[in-house]
Amino acid sequence: MKLHIKKGDTVKVLAGDERGKQGRVLFVDIKKQRAKVEGLNMVSKHTKPNSKNPQGGIIKVEAGIHISNLMVVDGKGNATRIGRKLDEKTNKSVRYSKKSGEVIK
Repeated sequence: MKLHIKKGDTVKVLAGDERGKQGRVLFVDIKKQRAKVEGLNMVSKHTKPNSKNPQGGIIKVEAGIHISNLMVVDGKGNATRIGRKLDEKTNKSVRYSKKSGEVIK
């Protein structure tokens, strides 16, 4: 299954507590159709002491946001829908912004 969001994309949140905020996608779970966005949807996680965190305690981590609540931001800073078209030069499918028409890398 192909999704309109990839790791590294800048996205805007359309619904929920973080509505209107933007961030970079850190991870996409294809089966659950959720994405972790840098600095958004933070939750408290209780951790045991370990080598990475010898004190243990409560830490803040990003939780997943359903991809239907995310929209990709193009190079001009506008939230846009994504289309796919065949690139003439490379003969590969590329994503493009439906609003401005430019290719999204």
